Amino acid sequence: MAGMKTVDDLITQGVSGRTVLVRSDLNVPLDGEIITDDGRVRAAVPTISKLAAAGARVVVAAHLGRPSGAPDPQFSLAPVAARLGELLGAEVPLAGDVVGEQARATVAGLADGQVALLENVRFDQRETSKVDAERAALAEDFGALIGQHGAFVSDGFGVVHRKQASVYDVARVLPGYAGDLVLAEVEVLRTLTGDPVRPYVVVLGGAKVSDKLAVIEALLPTVDKLLVGGAMCFTFIAARGGNVGGSLLERDMIDTCARLLDEAGDKLVLPTDVVAADAMKGPKTTQVVPIDAISDTWMGLDIGPASVQAFTEALAGAKTVFWNGPMGVFEMPEFAAGTRGLAQALIDSDAFTVVGGGDSAAAVRTLGLAEDGFSHISTGGGASLELLEGKDLPGVAILET
Repeated sequence: MAGMKTVDDLITQGVSGRTVLVRSDLNVPLDGEIITDDGRVRAAVPTISKLAAAGARVVVAAHLGRPSGAPDPQFSLAPVAARLGELLGAEVPLAGDVVGEQARATVAGLADGQVALLENVRFDQRETSKVDAERAALAEDFGALIGQHGAFVSDGFGVVHRKQASVYDVARVLPGYAGDLVLAEVEVLRTLTGDPVRPYVVVLGGAKVSDKLAVIEALLPTVDKLLVGGAMCFTFIAARGGNVGGSLLERDMIDTCARLLDEAGDKLVLPTDVVAADAMKGPKTTQVVPIDAISDTWMGLDIGPASVQAFTEALAGAKTVFWNGPMGVFEMPEFAAGTRGLAQALIDSDAFTVVGGGDSAAAVRTLGLAEDGFSHISTGGGASLELLEGKDLPGVAILET
């Protein structure tokens, strides 16, 4: 990519004996101290391994959750350090702080080819500060930690849409390079915003229209079909005059959805049936009903079988497909069939298929589907959507300057 130096460029210069800071996205879901989906850790391994094999002293920076800018044991990266060590086949020591005394001691103790992990960067409130000078000060501390002959490799695609110290500002202090994961993600997603092979179909799900409004408006002029499932479809159904019962509904978005339906014409495809229930938690009764005739005390929690069939048919001739957002509450078996059916249609398709990270990627793994059945599974939900909206991603833009 124009103007972007890569991790291979860095290795060609020689990294043996040099300290390299790698920003990875290791923000994994935890159940206590158990990682329930290690997909992001596995995605981070290739770039880290490549640098270590070339003799670099690799220092990994990452965040977990949303601590309040101070150390918080429930957001410690200790489980991640253990899993990363298992995947690398070597112990990965965890520094007890971000850029403090323990971090300095941990980095000083590294030998060529070894890897260490800094504690959660969001334990330092400067990481996410809106004040440029505060983030810059943390970036300077990262630079001092890594040393004058060091370098920075950006490999956490899930955070490149954030203007944060370990993502953006540090590339002003240390020579910046794109890791293999970031390179692959940007290349694939820019293919979608450039000249995708047609027919080009986008499938959007998830909870709220408001979360996806910008990407819907950006995509409608460029796609051949836009399939909308998940809870966000109910606001469109309501805009069409349908009764969505107790389903999730954004009333303040109804007029917007009505406008989008007018603009989209037959490009925008909505579900026709839904798996509805009289409760989400505890004992429940479910039934498949028309999506615009849900009883007032019931709620739609997954697209129905006829909708899965219609979506499958709409995808049949596609050459390029982007999918972001589940079709229902896939974590519960009663409401997983819609997401599973859609995912299987993509696996069976001959199209170039991109799964847009976030809950969609989690659904693929949770439902036990073959990850290699898709052309690309993104590690960054928010970042992938913002790139498709046409926005500049600060963590990418800083590498291209």
